[in-house]
This record gives sequence, structure tokens and C-alpha cells, in this order.
Amino acid sequence: MRRLALIPLLLLAAPLAAQDHDGHTGPPPARLGRVVLANSCSPAAQRAFERGVALMHSFWYEEASRAFREAAQADSGCAMTHWGVASSYLHPLWPPPTASDIQQAAAAVARARALRPATHREGMYVEAIGAFWDSASTLSHPQRLRRWSDALGRLHQAHADDDEATAFYALSLLAVANSSPPDTTYARQREAAALLEPLFRRHPDHPGLAHYLIHAYDAAALAASGARAADRYATIAPAVPHARHMPSHIYVRLGRWDRVVTSNASSADAARQYEREQNLSGVWGQRLHALDYKMYGYLQLGMDRQAQALMDSTNAMTRLFPERDLVGEYALAAIPARFSLERAQWRQAAALNVREGIAPQAAAVTHFARAVGAARGGDTTNARAALAALTAIDEDLTRRQVPLWTNMVHAQRLAAESWFSLATGDTARALQLAREAADLEDRSEKHPATPGAPLPARELLGDMLLAVHHYPEAWRAYEASLAMQPRRARSLSGAAEAARLAGDAAEALRYRQQLRTLLARADASRRAVAVR
Repeated sequence: MRRLALIPLLLLAAPLAAQDHDGHTGPPPARLGRVVLANSCSPAAQRAFERGVALMHSFWYEEASRAFREAAQADSGCAMTHWGVASSYLHPLWPPPTASDIQQAAAAVARARALRPATHREGMYVEAIGAFWDSASTLSHPQRLRRWSDALGRLHQAHADDDEATAFYALSLLAVANSSPPDTTYARQREAAALLEPLFRRHPDHPGLAHYLIHAYDAAALAASGARAADRYATIAPAVPHARHMPSHIYVRLGRWDRVVTSNASSADAARQYEREQNLSGVWGQRLHALDYKMYGYLQLGMDRQAQALMDSTNAMTRLFPERDLVGEYALAAIPARFSLERAQWRQAAALNVREGIAPQAAAVTHFARAVGAARGGDTTNARAALAALTAIDEDLTRRQVPLWTNMVHAQRLAAESWFSLATGDTARALQLAREAADLEDRSEKHPATPGAPLPARELLGDMLLAVHHYPEAWRAYEASLAMQPRRARSLSGAAEAARLAGDAAEALRYRQQLRTLLARADASRRAVAVR
């Protein structure tokens, strides 16, 4: 069997603007990283095929599918090109496939099988993706992910020297970890990382290894281990907007807000260029995803004017590509909610508009912001209405047990209900619900679609304890929130105030100094908060 040398993979598009991680400026070559997957396709098909594999490793599935179809045209008898087409319809860490996706992927699997893969190993690749699509009408999405992962595990065991098989198997472990029920012990994430780390040391320019390591470490308890992959990924595949964005999944966890802003500014710019090149009829969901993370970073740095401009431009966006895109819909709801809530503009939050026709997980963010904003502004009538809408979404997601989202939205409901209870005079119930929300959110994992909760439940508990004069406990709540989500501006400010009121002037000063450093480039009104 032929083993191809590593070759740089080029995207057939104009170069995109560089991300300046290491002080370099100017546009780089349009790079996707270095990938090799030995197979029996003809040399004429090989370049497009491996470009498709590299694109798939960076989750650019639309372009991956095009590359695999180009390879199939170059070598109509190569079964692996149709494996690639079928694989491009499976988005393991994203929402389940549509009916159209299932139909097209099943046809690609059937074509690959009909061509009879040339080797046992290639046959195992085809049967692994077939294990997912064969059961589309009989098993749930999480069950199909497990079938796919088990088949890839067998491929990995039978061909331990195939680094691509190992990479895809690690990805499948992450997909199963995020499915129902989510793995909050991080056992599968650690197993995936253990497979990926030695490969990444051998292949530092491989896009999938860096990408999947970021996902493996995308948890508060693991994030520090992901810094190397985060710092590398955007330079490995700068032609991919998602690759420019992904490092911020680790930077958010570590409170590196400057890097959150710069990586997502770069990603959004690259995504905008792709929209122009492809003449897309709407805003690409990947651009909105980057803008949500960028907004989060702006708000932690107190850069409110930039945040205002970002929100205004986002509010003017009406059409998405694709038309139903959960990541894009979530960002459209989250960006204005964050702008109001992070700045404690409660009346503004209470008046947010609910976008029509968006996914319930996205609509929940707006209802949460409206409920908390109205309750904290003393408007119990509107708080009750928003809470009722949020409760209906929570009950629907709980009934359907939607992975990751179920606990996230239920924690939002409990937190919103706690502030409603406080506004209506039931302090004991308010504190009970606020603690339940914080405990649930602490033992749950966020969905990759979001950089974090609209406001962390543990931070909100600190706000409530401060409001009812439980200063030492409020201080502990803010400390616990900062341990999970370091360098959040609201938590630092709250901890400083709680420590001062608890009588510890030295600790209050320590928090205030951290806040001053964080807000060094903030708008004047935000800097004033740090020195009061």
C-alpha cells in the first residue's frame, strides 16, 4: 500500500488575513495544515481527498464535502472518496443531522460499499461511518454516535499505526462525552487527550490533533492543559475561520480576554470574507459564533463602546446561513442579553426583544435576561411572564433530554425564579433556588455553542447574598465563581465589595487591584467602578 509524504494542503480561495499570534503581520498562504491518510485512490484524486480530510478536521463540512466530491470525480472507482462524502454529513459535536443529510450520507455509504474498498483498513473506515448512518431510522443520535465510536475503536485497535484512525477515534470519544447523558467525570475527554497528545508532539502541524485537544480540554478543570494546542491551532490552519476561533474556547476558560477578542475578531473577519466569496444570502453562523465570544471578551475588558457597536450590527442581522443554525441563532440572542446583563442594565435586559422562530435553547437566553432584568428592576409582572416562557422551554428540553442544554436552561430557570422570589418578598425561597441553580451549573458542562452562561449562577448567588447582607457567604460565592471562571469583571467587583463589607480591607484591595488591571483599557465609566 502506498504511503504518501506529508504535503501542505491549500484551500482554493484567496488568502485570508493573518491572525497575529506571534507578532507576524500580513496575509499567510491559504493553509489548512498537514494531513496524510494513505489510501488506494489515484494520485489525481489524492490532493482533493486529503484537502477534504483536513477541512473535516477543522469542521468546515461544506468545503470538505466539495473536496471529496472533487476527488470522486477524479477517481470514480475509489471507495474512500465516498467515505469522505458520508463523513462530511456527520458533525459529531454539533446538532444531529437533518433528514436530507441522512439521505445523502446513506447514498454515499452505499456507493462506497458497492465499489468494494480496496483494503481491509479502508473497508473498516467505510463500515465505521456506515455504523452511524445505517441506524438512522431506528436509534437515537447518541446511540448512533456510540456505534460509530465503537467501530472507530475497532479500527484504531486493528491499525494502531494509522494516526488518522486514532484522531477520528479520539473525536468520537469527545462526541460520546457530549451526548446524552454528558460525561461530567471527564473520563472520555482524558482518554481522548491521552491518544492525541503524543500524536500532536509528532505532528505539530496537524489541524485535527490541535482542534480535538482544545475540545478535550474545554472544561474549567482541564483548560490549563489546552494552552499549547490553543496557541498553535490558528497558525496551523489560518485559512479556516473556525480554526481562528477555536483557541478562544481555552482562552475563555483561562480568563485571557485580550486573546478571546483578537482570535474572534480574526475569525469573524475571515468568515465575512467567505460570505462575500460565496455570495451567501445570509450571515454565516460561524461568524455569529465568533462575535458572541468576542462580545464576551469585550465586556470582561470593559470595552463597552466596542461592545455597543458589535451589538448594534448584530441586531441588524436578519438572515442566517444556513437558515436554521443553532449556533448562529444562539449568538443572535446571547449578544444583546450579555450586553445588558454584564453591565447591570436591568431595565434594558427586561425590554429585550425575543427573536421569532429561533431554537428554544436560544430563545431561553432572552427570556432569562428579561426575567432577571425585570425582577431586579422591581417589575414583577413582566418578570412573571418571562419566567413562564423560560419555564415552558425548560420543561420541553427536560422532557426531550437534549444533551448539555437541559441542565444549562434548567439552571437559568432556577436562577431567574430565585430573583423573582426575592422581588416578591420570599427571601428564604430565593436563596434556596439561587443555591440550587449554582450547584446545578457547577456540576454541569456548558455547550460549545456558548462561551459561558449569560450570567454565571454562582456569581448571581453572590449578588443575592450581597443584597441580603450575607457578606462572608457572598464573598465565598464570588470566590467559587472565579475559581470556575477566572478574571470575570463582575465577580472581581462583587468579591471586592463583599470582602470590604465583611471587614477585610486587605482582601478587598487585592480584588480591586485585579479589577483595575483587567479594566486598564476600559471605557471611563467602567474604570470608575474599579477605583470607587
